Amino acid sequence: QVQLVESGGGLVQPGGSLELSCAASESIFRIYTMGWYRQAPGKQRELVATITTPGNTNYANSVKGRFTISRDNAKNTVTLQMNSLKPEDTAVYYCNARRIEEYWGKGTLVTVSS
Repeated sequence: QVQLVESGGGLVQPGGSLELSCAASESIFRIYTMGWYRQAPGKQRELVATITTPGNTNYANSVKGRFTISRDNAKNTVTLQMNSLKPEDTAVYYCNARRIEEYWGKGTLVTVSS
């Protein structure tokens, strides 16, 4: 019943920046760990970054130092700031909320190409 909606995807040149946002339909951020995952064509979905309610973060090695995840519990939103984008970052990016149960957004496409 809880819905997660991603936005901000699009086409960007290598080395450019893009910010993704995820909004929840209900007040769940007070107890859920939030995350961003991505899936490239022909590959399995992989973790990009997670952030706990207190704000502890974890990043995949491939994006560490380039991406930043943040959250606003009062607004039930989570963002992913992506800098120094590479062609291999091209994928559909999904928002995730997890505690005992999980919720997923439908994804937003990010294409990094010149």
